[in-house]
Amino acid sequence: MKTLRVPRSPKVVTGLAIVGFFIVLTVVGPWIAPDNPSSTAYPALLGPSAHHWLGTTSLGQDIFSQLLVGARATMVVAFVAGLVATLLSMTVGIAAGYLGGLPDEGLSMLSNVFLAIPGLPLLIVIDAYLPVNSRSNAFVIGLIISLTGWAWGARVLRAQTMSLRNRDFVEAARIIGEKRYRIMFSEIAPNLLPVLASSFLFTILYSVGAYVTLAYIGLTSTSVWNWGTMLYWAQSNNAPLSNEWYWFVPPGICIALVGTGLALVNFGIDEFINPRLRASGLSSKQRKERGLARRTRLGLTPVSVTRAPTPRSLQPNPGVAE
Repeated sequence: MKTLRVPRSPKVVTGLAIVGFFIVLTVVGPWIAPDNPSSTAYPALLGPSAHHWLGTTSLGQDIFSQLLVGARATMVVAFVAGLVATLLSMTVGIAAGYLGGLPDEGLSMLSNVFLAIPGLPLLIVIDAYLPVNSRSNAFVIGLIISLTGWAWGARVLRAQTMSLRNRDFVEAARIIGEKRYRIMFSEIAPNLLPVLASSFLFTILYSVGAYVTLAYIGLTSTSVWNWGTMLYWAQSNNAPLSNEWYWFVPPGICIALVGTGLALVNFGIDEFINPRLRASGLSSKQRKERGLARRTRLGLTPVSVTRAPTPRSLQPNPGVAE
């Protein structure tokens, strides 16, 4: 029996390694930080050195410690928002695509409303009504960001569900008397796992950008260290104009690396979904065995062709003389 495998192409391996590194950093970052990120016990504006790998801020705070501690809040908010938004999009999208009729029209209108409203202004308005204590809670911020990031995935899942609701396995579940919610989440949802995974990664990427943006413009609590807060303080103290690159470049690189890793993993999921892209993860030897060119021509998509085995009735019998 054949098993489905995610393509082991270099970009997928690289993406998983980058994302895995930041997940580990989220767990151990505050423990391995050399100093308290809020401590002002050092001279101001020291350049990178053996004692302070990324230098110090204008208040004498260790930037490397801020970077390690800030990884936790940034990634926790991103994963909380990605998980909640994916659950919302799965529920709304599958229900709209399977039920049809008035439920479909109502849920589709709700999705269109959230798609039409600009995400960042809505986040700013909602954040303005939060209590001061809630602005420092990563889970609350993640829930708020998820409210603006679920609609796109719901539209995609609705379209995919409409293409599956009349399949034979769904009709068989209806005939034997399965309930609607069981058909939606036990029969249809497992067939949408690649789409759900892609939506989850996209929402995490959106959440990182949204949270960093809110922190950068000073709408979140500045007492909670994250990469956006580091950029906020660097901008407030004119670090770019003073050429203090070691203050704002490291958090920017970390944000870019997280986005790159998620994008590379998403490319692997695209290869997993689309059979015409599965050949892109093959080695040169595998390409030769399957009759593909070692280097793909520009503008052409490589297609991996698996030859069917020869029937036994047509195979030559070595015991019979011709």
